[in-house]
Amino acid sequence: MLWQPLFYNARVPKPDSTELDTFLLNGLPEKHLRGQTISELLVKKAATGLGVAVERNQQVVKSSEHSQTLIEVGDKIEIVRLVGGG
Repeated sequence: MLWQPLFYNARVPKPDSTELDTFLLNGLPEKHLRGQTISELLVKKAATGLGVAVERNQQVVKSSEHSQTLIEVGDKIEIVRLVGGG
């Protein structure tokens, strides 16, 4: 099994509000509203379900903590999905 990054070729969204902050998502700049959680990001990116893992600043975020973990300015978020095959 391999871990495959999600959104590898994602486009950087344009800011549409002064209340947007920037963080890195799988190595690319990403804008988000202040107070957004990991859970909200996963829903926004359609990255929910089994086999999805999140790392924030080189620390794995447990799925039970996604709804309480706020994304902050400068965070480095990695979202990966476990894929099978041979």
